[in-house]
Amino acid sequence: MAADLVVASRRVFDGLGDEADPLSFAVEDGHITKVAHYDQADELVGPGARVLDLGDAFVCPGFHDAHQHVLHAALFPSALATEYRGTSEADCVSHMIEFARTRSADGWLLGHGWRETFWDSPVPPTKASLDAAFPDRPVAMYSGDAHTLWVNSAGLRALGIDEGTEPPAGGSFDRDADGRLTGVLREAAGMLYVGRVLGSFSMGELRKIYRDYFRRLNAMGVTSVCDMALSLVPGADGINPQVYEALLQAGELSLRAHLFPTLGDDQSILEGLQSRWRGPLLRAPGFKQFFDGVSSQHTAWVSDEYANPRFAGDVGRPTVAPERMRELVLAAAGRGHAVRIHTIGDEAVHAAVGIFEEARCLFGTPSQGANTLEHIEDIHPEDVARLVRAGVVASVQPPHVTIDVDQPARDLGEWRAERMWPFDEFARQGVTMAFGTDAPVVPPNSLDVLWCAFERSAPDTHLPTGGWYPRHAVGRAAALRAYSAGSAAAVGRGRELGAIAPGMLADFVVWDADLLEVSAEEFQRARPMATYLGGRAVWEA
Repeated sequence: MAADLVVASRRVFDGLGDEADPLSFAVEDGHITKVAHYDQADELVGPGARVLDLGDAFVCPGFHDAHQHVLHAALFPSALATEYRGTSEADCVSHMIEFARTRSADGWLLGHGWRETFWDSPVPPTKASLDAAFPDRPVAMYSGDAHTLWVNSAGLRALGIDEGTEPPAGGSFDRDADGRLTGVLREAAGMLYVGRVLGSFSMGELRKIYRDYFRRLNAMGVTSVCDMALSLVPGADGINPQVYEALLQAGELSLRAHLFPTLGDDQSILEGLQSRWRGPLLRAPGFKQFFDGVSSQHTAWVSDEYANPRFAGDVGRPTVAPERMRELVLAAAGRGHAVRIHTIGDEAVHAAVGIFEEARCLFGTPSQGANTLEHIEDIHPEDVARLVRAGVVASVQPPHVTIDVDQPARDLGEWRAERMWPFDEFARQGVTMAFGTDAPVVPPNSLDVLWCAFERSAPDTHLPTGGWYPRHAVGRAAALRAYSAGSAAAVGRGRELGAIAPGMLADFVVWDADLLEVSAEEFQRARPMATYLGGRAVWEA
């Protein structure tokens, strides 16, 4: 069978080396079949093949966002919800009043993005301010870190929460000095109940926002995504398999999607998806679970007391008891399933690595995907080598580094801040890194991922000057690999995704600037010219 397409460019980063080379490659039935020098493109051309000579345009493997919460990331830029950080509690409420004018007169009002640490008065909000503006209509405000839900009294009633309701395991309800609910639901409680709010949207609405969002990702050079459960409670993970299946059947799935439902005792959810999804576009490579929270709320599980403890011995806590996590992971490993565990604090990372070491010893490597730790903001230095020995992928999100560069030292102490997000050590010691964004926690912008990996400064302000602990930065080639081949390894598809080489799926991006060589001043002005999935253009400028 002859090639369908021959692509040639003088600057192709194939993902196998550190430089861009003059290459040509043939695509047949969605796969790359041959690679040759740029000058040898004519030798790859067969009858009926289309030739795409890109000249000096830069070509690289398609980006693979290894950690997103797709429903939330697709929803908040849409007309169905609003994205707003705000400068104060009152400012956020005023914004919701304006947003309410764009929505029908009943049903939930939903927002995302508030972070009280950025407010003029950095204290948690309460339902009182929302009640004054919305006495009868339910309102839900999801925090920017996606770990806390702020609702009004009407929202509490709609969710069936009253003063006697017990929060789910791993979650909590804030209460005031009199012991009454404030309307703030944390960790598992926020994740569980926001899922019920999101259940109010119709399939038609969801299908449209997913389709539009995936096209937005294509325009950034993203050709694959991992949709991660956003709840430690099974059945409330928000990954919506039915939406993906509808898009697939309609021919509207413009990227490769990998879904990770919440790990619980019942493994049939994952196994049912795996039995149905065997094609190249839709997979369910493993499970997701949460071991801790976030350091800004002191819910990340750390080994030494927080620098600004809220009580004596404040080290956060595991959201799932270590023995329970071990039981869940070993049960999954025994059936060949990979698990990806949310671990932000160093103690959560340490404990999770130990569980994965035991799983590897007892059951070997997973049949799909890879055992993976998500976020790894802080890690005991000696645990880096353990990741390699246990075959654990480090799924990290470079834009997290610069969300608030003052926060790590404030909460964790300078001695921990200076060792956090050690991309350089991961690379030096041979840890496989998978890059992503954790959208909607940060925007899904692909160039921001790369910028924060090799510059360690905020993509918009370029502060702090010189980067935040810049010794932990990695080079551009390593960043590009982590954002393609590394993410492919996390889903067990390293032999078909993440490189421009024979046998690989033909997922690639054409850029108007050389991402390896363009100056730092010009880097963020680079733009994709086209994005290809299986040799087919899914987006063109």
